[in-house]
Amino acid sequence: MSGPVGPIGLYIHVPFCAGKCPYCDFYSLPASGEVMDAYVRRVRALLPLMAEKYPRPLRTVYFGGGTPSLLGPARLSALLEESARHFSLLAGAEITCEANPTRLPEDFFPALRAAGVNRLSLGLQSANEKELELLGRKHSPQDAAWAVESARSAGFRNLSLDLMLALPEGGLEALGRSIQFAASLEPEHLSAYILKVEPGTPFARQGVPQPEEDMAADQYLFCVDELARRGFRQYEISNFARPGLESRHNLIYWQGDEYLGLGPGAHSFMEGRRFFWPRDLEGFLQGGEPVDDGPGGGFAEFAMLNLRLCQGLGLAACQARFGQKGAEAFRCLRQRALALPGPLVRAEPERVALSPEGFLVSNSILARLLEDL
Repeated sequence: MSGPVGPIGLYIHVPFCAGKCPYCDFYSLPASGEVMDAYVRRVRALLPLMAEKYPRPLRTVYFGGGTPSLLGPARLSALLEESARHFSLLAGAEITCEANPTRLPEDFFPALRAAGVNRLSLGLQSANEKELELLGRKHSPQDAAWAVESARSAGFRNLSLDLMLALPEGGLEALGRSIQFAASLEPEHLSAYILKVEPGTPFARQGVPQPEEDMAADQYLFCVDELARRGFRQYEISNFARPGLESRHNLIYWQGDEYLGLGPGAHSFMEGRRFFWPRDLEGFLQGGEPVDDGPGGGFAEFAMLNLRLCQGLGLAACQARFGQKGAEAFRCLRQRALALPGPLVRAEPERVALSPEGFLVSNSILARLLEDL
């Protein structure tokens, strides 16, 4: 069953990086200015075609990567302007751009803000020099502080920082320093991800082991507690925000709503179908088409996504999306949740939600809750 018809989110994947971080599994490549220009031309050519096929206003725009800031403000501005021209932006739309917290040109943040971007996501990852070196990051903590200060001076009032947990040889003391440093920069939003060594990455080839489960769990729960103590409310497995400043774009994914992705590696969910662009820049530039990925938006998928959120899955949302069958499926899921250990799942008459401890074993919990639904 498709999601509700209405405003959508637009994700533009910028597949360029100055260098590949050893843990990264996202599709990204080094690129010259000429290749970046060709990429921008291709996306700009696609925007009117996609807007004609899906004539919806945009409630969010998200430039992800890769390192979107490598495009520079002029190219990013051109893409945003073209998006607004063909789709139209809702008043107050959230427009996010990812960037590395390095010392960018002094006019970068002012130009980006003037173009209409109103939210930044900066990949801090750690405030410890040795960990940043291990992760292949090119910035120092001082660079990150400079980037935040520069963004604030340019008028940005919505900043997010990324942190990485369970790093090799990283203990709670080191993580505590990173959390303290990140909080001292006073962002509105923080994302915290447990390291996962993905196949095919440099970390995998180097034999870097997956984080030990107990250590990862200790760091995750420590992070949840520390961020709560500093006023950041957890609203999703890996995401924390000041009240009212959750990532509106990412909530589209987790609430099972519609979004359109452009660029090699980008995924979409529109009108009950999922499709994606192959991870092939050359094919994309040559006019390649997205690949159908089958139907989406069924109850099990909707429940799985919503159970990533701290508010969990609600009976009212299930009934609104799927009618009486949705209400019946919710009640079945709730009965299964009641049989699980109390500390992991909260099963109320009209809502089922996982606890932070439950998030740590969410894959096994979801398999039990969603079987045959």
